[in-house]
Amino acid sequence: MSNQPQNKAPMTVLEILNRTKVFFEKKGVPDPLLDAQYIVSRGLNMKSRMDIYMNFEKPLTNEELDVLRKMVARRGNREPLQHIMGDTSFRGFVIKCDKRALIPRSETEMLIDMAKDLLKTVESPYLAEIGTGTGCISIALAKEIPNTHVVAIDVSKEALALAKENAKDNEVGENQLQFLEGDLLNGIPNQIAFTETDGNLKTFEKFDGIIGNLPYIPIGLKGKLQPEVDRFDPDLALYGGTDGLELIRRMLEQTQNRLKKGGFVLLEIGSEQGKILKEESPNYPWLEFTGSHKDYNDQIRFVSYKAI
Repeated sequence: MSNQPQNKAPMTVLEILNRTKVFFEKKGVPDPLLDAQYIVSRGLNMKSRMDIYMNFEKPLTNEELDVLRKMVARRGNREPLQHIMGDTSFRGFVIKCDKRALIPRSETEMLIDMAKDLLKTVESPYLAEIGTGTGCISIALAKEIPNTHVVAIDVSKEALALAKENAKDNEVGENQLQFLEGDLLNGIPNQIAFTETDGNLKTFEKFDGIIGNLPYIPIGLKGKLQPEVDRFDPDLALYGGTDGLELIRRMLEQTQNRLKKGGFVLLEIGSEQGKILKEESPNYPWLEFTGSHKDYNDQIRFVSYKAI
């Protein structure tokens, strides 16, 4: 018999999946198995996570292992899965994600359903999104609501660059969606013109709806959030002053004379902020506070107003 050591059997898909799950558990990663599945399937260029289970015994090459090890190390450092994958799904649209903007959350998708419900009888809605970030809300509005025109604004040049990339990738043109750099609603001119597909200009003034997922986390929580948020989401997209509501209050003040009668404001908020905003609603006498609304997890997540 030869005294030469035998070659070690190559690692299989099942082995790397199990090792990744255990590693993530040690690092405190939420949903360690789910994240392991996502990373293994994406790292091996599989079509979906289900393909893992059809390839448990597949041996991995050194090149494949190198790719996976780098991705696993990043997630073990608590870098968001969406940054490692490079994108996320928002209402079925692929939205590119990186450190330039807040990662879209699934709860935020409810804003689209709420807007669609309020716009049932509006033929050609004119909407504003304040603090667009990745552009996911505006893209979904433009794709899902017929004949919609959206103006999306953000104070961050970096976020706007990302939003424009996402709009292009999702085939939303400037005839439907325009991006502006500026501070809240005051950064949007009183008149905006869109060039229609037939080449004609269509000019809009007052909005049918204003939607915003503005920063609403109190600054005192900085350093106390999950590492994925604290270390990788931009501060500009997270913190809204002492009680988290400073930007929201400023934006509400700016809605005067910017909405058609019956037009709406929809805002994402923190679970404890709905009561405060209801109490403060007399500060905006041109608006009627129409309710606090729960998300999929039965938590207060949104407030709505109507122009009177």
